[in-house]
Amino acid sequence: MANVLYINSSVRSAGSLSRQLSAEFIAKWKAANPADTVVERDLASNPVPHLTEQMMGAFFTPAEARNAEQAQVVKVSDTLVDELAAADVVVIGAPMYNFSVPSTLKAWIDHIARAGRTFQYTANGPEGLLKGKKVYVFTASGGVYSEGAAVAYDHLTTFLRTVLGFIGLTDVQFIRAEGVAMGEQAVADTLAKAQKSIEQLIAA
Repeated sequence: MANVLYINSSVRSAGSLSRQLSAEFIAKWKAANPADTVVERDLASNPVPHLTEQMMGAFFTPAEARNAEQAQVVKVSDTLVDELAAADVVVIGAPMYNFSVPSTLKAWIDHIARAGRTFQYTANGPEGLLKGKKVYVFTASGGVYSEGAAVAYDHLTTFLRTVLGFIGLTDVQFIRAEGVAMGEQAVADTLAKAQKSIEQLIAA
């Protein structure tokens, strides 16, 4: 039995392809693995707060030395880290906004990239502590960024691969819906390709 953490970051409650595809994946995963537990976190309907000076101070204060205010402000981050640490599989819906991730997802990352919790500094450099998990990222974009002239503008996959790898999540697979602003046929084609990928991933 596996624990699955399912995160959505699209601000759109309807018409979001990253939501649609990740939901299809989760539904098929549940059907294939009925004993698994799925924890869902919607960063649009329930956004996590952006970092503040007080939060940063609490992060870098040992738990036993935190005052009451610090102990309170660190609770959200601790909850998010605990959810991620408990997961065997992580599924992220991450549409491309202005060539990168939504600010809601960036805020979540700022809370879970914690020295001493999800990574540590060693004599040989930083080491991720959340190893052995599988990550599936479902992303949608108006243009095509996986190939061609626009590859250099893709700061979504490069950022996520880097920051997730930094905390130990190195087994990351991206399922893209690209070119969705290029007409109905382009949308149909990219959806069919993504849905085929979902079938193959579930069957693997």
